[in-house]
Amino acid sequence: MATLLPTPVQSPASSVTPTRLLDAPLPQLLDELDVLLMDTSITDRGFFGAVVQRKSGELLLAMPAGRSELEHDTVARYLLAQVFDVDLPQLPAPFVTSEICSPAPREQT
Repeated sequence: MATLLPTPVQSPASSVTPTRLLDAPLPQLLDELDVLLMDTSITDRGFFGAVVQRKSGELLLAMPAGRSELEHDTVARYLLAQVFDVDLPQLPAPFVTSEICSPAPREQT
């Protein structure tokens, strides 16, 4: 799993609580948080999903197709917790979250 964000994102909602993050229907939660869910063509069994912030600020939640509904739902919520800085316990192995920040833009001279 990976997040490609320089810092935690401030929620468009007033705040994202652990209860809301875990209890809301996923489609409703994605809509509230203005996150676009998309299938990715990555087939590596070690890849569970990623959140990417575009230059426009739009958040994309990329999830591999063909995974169980439980895995899909759990990983999506966990990645959203990471992005919106919601305090949840870490997932057990083999789940590892990596934060990847894009390089700073080069100054033009």
